[in-house]
Amino acid sequence: MKFSRLALFAALLLTALWPATASAQVRASLVADVTSVQPGRPFTVALRFQHQPHWHTYWINPGTGLVTTIGWTLPEGATASDILWPAPKALKDHTGTIVGNGYEGDLLLPVTITPPATLEPGGTFTLKAAAEWLMCEDSCMPGSAELQITLPVSADAPKADATFGPRLATVLANLPRADAAWSVTAARAGSTITLTVKAAQAGAHVPTGLRFFADDNLVAYELPQTVASDGAGGFVLTLPVSPDGPQDATQLVGVLTAENGWLPDGSLPGLRVDVPFTKAGAPVGQVSSFAKATEDRSDLPQGGSQTRPTPEPTAPAPAAPVSLLGTLALAFVGGLILNLMPCVFPVLGIKILGFVNQAGSERSKVVTHGLVFTLGVLLSFWTLAGVLAVLRASGDQLGWGFQLQSPGFVYALAILMLVFAMNMSGVFEFGLSATGVGSNLQMKEGYGGSFFTGILATVVATPCSAPFLAPALGAALALPVTESFLIFTAIAVGLSAPYLLLSIFPQAVKVLPRPGAWMETFKQFMAFPLYATVAYLVWVLAGQASEGGMLMALFGLVLVAMGVWFYGRWHAPGASAGRARFGVIAGALVCATGLWAGWPQPPAPTEINWEKWSEEAVAKYRAEGRPVYVDFTARWCATCQANKKLVFTSAEVLQYFADKKVVALKGDWTNKDPKITAELAKYQRSAVPFNVIWLPGKSDPILLPELLTPGMVLDAIKG
Repeated sequence: MKFSRLALFAALLLTALWPATASAQVRASLVADVTSVQPGRPFTVALRFQHQPHWHTYWINPGTGLVTTIGWTLPEGATASDILWPAPKALKDHTGTIVGNGYEGDLLLPVTITPPATLEPGGTFTLKAAAEWLMCEDSCMPGSAELQITLPVSADAPKADATFGPRLATVLANLPRADAAWSVTAARAGSTITLTVKAAQAGAHVPTGLRFFADDNLVAYELPQTVASDGAGGFVLTLPVSPDGPQDATQLVGVLTAENGWLPDGSLPGLRVDVPFTKAGAPVGQVSSFAKATEDRSDLPQGGSQTRPTPEPTAPAPAAPVSLLGTLALAFVGGLILNLMPCVFPVLGIKILGFVNQAGSERSKVVTHGLVFTLGVLLSFWTLAGVLAVLRASGDQLGWGFQLQSPGFVYALAILMLVFAMNMSGVFEFGLSATGVGSNLQMKEGYGGSFFTGILATVVATPCSAPFLAPALGAALALPVTESFLIFTAIAVGLSAPYLLLSIFPQAVKVLPRPGAWMETFKQFMAFPLYATVAYLVWVLAGQASEGGMLMALFGLVLVAMGVWFYGRWHAPGASAGRARFGVIAGALVCATGLWAGWPQPPAPTEINWEKWSEEAVAKYRAEGRPVYVDFTARWCATCQANKKLVFTSAEVLQYFADKKVVALKGDWTNKDPKITAELAKYQRSAVPFNVIWLPGKSDPILLPELLTPGMVLDAIKG
């Protein structure tokens, strides 16, 4: 973040002019939709926030921030609902980075108030509210206000307030809710959620600018969400799961917003979503438990609790077994497809005829050859699965966990898929020496020959099967061991099924299509699903790596592709020994360079040993003559986090702090702390970030601006 010194001075000046009041940034008040109260009749009161330009407050799931709360003091017998939250928007800083979920402008947060039926007409009805919120621009500060509103009690039906009656009616009508025009289903696979929205009538209205906001932080608020049309008026959203969200969630709960609304007249900016993670899902037209809680005004909880009503218990649907069965079916089909590869299909009929020739007229022996061959295939795949299971276990012990949540794993898998896809596209061929081994094995006789053919001829001597093993290899590293073995078993059964069937019905060999150019065309066509997998993995990596890291990863993939091209271009069949050697060496060097250049780097280690701030700690270390750096920060402060990433990943800053034994104290204001609030007030501050440096021999501290760079910190601490 680059700002001029004039801008920094202006920000400091504004903070000094408004040290202890929130009214300059966000003005709070209570308003009602009626001019009087009728005994026992619910009405709506709203907490009104008038935000200054560029300032914002937060939704029920704030992202980086704190949720607004209201504590009510009510007349005896009266009740207040939770806040009825309008549809939020993605809050962004000046760089366009999403920093939370919330609101700007003139905001009304409605609450349903139910007065007691025993109210006497002619009196007054007074509501008192203690509101607390967090407001942010480049810096953040907590706000609070003691508010009240008094309305007369009347026996007559209340009249709508001329100003806020219509406004609140519009707000209530546009609260997120289910609508019969749209239905929703949700599915979860690992670190990704797929949300499908279908229109009851195609073409009636096309919502734009879709974004999902999770009530429970299950979806990462700051990461991109992809939206694709389903071709029938609906949409499919791909949502990244937050590592900080509930890992055992069985439902997707939140709001799906559209910039132009979900209805043809532009109304209903947010659809309420509350569906289990099942294949069928529940239609949005059904009222969710949250919607029921907001509609049933006669059974609202008393007081100002801001927790979302708990959804009614729903028995988890058996999604996992269905998903596993589908995966096994795909694995079986993949094994069948291997038989159509150019290096497999031509020998299929030859091998079956070999079985027949060895067995003579005894059909049972032909079948036995097929079974022994199948056993060899199964054993080879089980061995591969076992080796990968051991490697995966070793990786876990070394900290290589969470597989697809690991940027290194995602990048390595993307390279693997890219290499295999280029092989299927004909850019290069795997070493042909293995084919000779397979040919020799084809000549072996007896059950031993069939068994070893199953082990080696289908794995070692069929190099073009390797690309189809790539997805299985990825699954073996990402899925539990038992499921990995089942997947490899399904591939093996698919690969050996034609051999087994043809050994039972050898006459069927005559109906097999003749080998030809169609096999090479088919092989090249099958490369594109692998390219699509590479694209998906790159998209996953984009949510895990920095912008610079993502750029290097893309360059790395280009270098790997170039290395593969070098190998294929100079190591083609018939190439001289020198030419082939050059292809191997050049290809290996360029691939290694790509792997090194693009490998995702972990965040720079922070060598700062942060201690908890206190006045006593500052006094103690100052008395010892040590430099003291104090960082008043909060987890909900986006600027604070940006400062940390920029300043305390600088090798020069870390080295200077270590050499000069600078004491680093952290004043964590994530939760209320009266001592920190009082300390900020000493310097006419009411917001974080706020950084202070105490140097030995100097009585006054050095106050740093809100936005920091490594150079600013070093210049200040060097005096």
